[in-house]
Amino acid sequence: MTVTRPAPSTGRVTWDWARPRLFGIVNVTPDSFSRGGRFVETEAAVGHGLALLKAGADAVDVGGESTRPGATPLSVDEELARVIPVIAGLRRAAPGAILSIDTVKSQVAEAAFEAGASVLNDPGVGEPAGPMARVAARFEGLYVAMHARGTPLTMDALTDYPEGVVSAVRAALAEKAAMALSAGVPRENVLLDPGVGFAKTAAQSLSLLASIDAIGALGHGLLVGASRKRVLVAPEAHPRGWALDTSGPDARLGASVAVVVAMVLRGVSALRVHDVAESVQAARMAHALAVAGGGARC
Repeated sequence: MTVTRPAPSTGRVTWDWARPRLFGIVNVTPDSFSRGGRFVETEAAVGHGLALLKAGADAVDVGGESTRPGATPLSVDEELARVIPVIAGLRRAAPGAILSIDTVKSQVAEAAFEAGASVLNDPGVGEPAGPMARVAARFEGLYVAMHARGTPLTMDALTDYPEGVVSAVRAALAEKAAMALSAGVPRENVLLDPGVGFAKTAAQSLSLLASIDAIGALGHGLLVGASRKRVLVAPEAHPRGWALDTSGPDARLGASVAVVVAMVLRGVSALRVHDVAESVQAARMAHALAVAGGGARC
């Protein structure tokens, strides 16, 4: 599928999805779970984004408000002050780059598109999908709908899925996708994200990754973000015989790359990662093995 017709102020998205795409993460936040505070200053954040592009990122995903479990909400003005200078700076320095805004607020999304973003990555813990998708539709950008429940302050208590987590997430994402289509986003511009770690136990997140085909059956591209997350070192991620891994977020490269490989082999369209160079190598080889084995993508 080919994504075209972006807003005039944005980089042109012309991916044909013949291979998986990698979104490099730039967290302009002091409280991110991984390297929080390292890229709060605009110059540092822009420099990091450019380094991710040089390392092979297909897009740079800029976020100014942490949505991890337990995070404190941010005002619109403060979030705008964090992310818009970074997006504008990246657009000036890399005119053709694909820039993504990670936000739960339509006002921030609109300002980000005007500054040069062409992808809206919606974590699903703020405004409903409809208003958010309408912004993406108006600017002819991509819309990523992630599954979550509640807010960062309440999501850890919202992990009960009587019908099973895979069925529940699939149904919720189908509804979000329908809202995006109704808002005017073309089908090929809608990506779905199962929301690893958001209102889910570690066991539930692992089940979703193992059953990602059930989400893919909805007919949209898939984006998965598990990079450096807690689930990678949870007890449930240790089958019998493995010693317990207690590493912190910045020391989970191997596990993060393993998820990249597994998801590429399952035909996932995009991965959101911190460690771009290593993830690009892993994704390329996983794709090569899939092609050699007769596997098809998208």
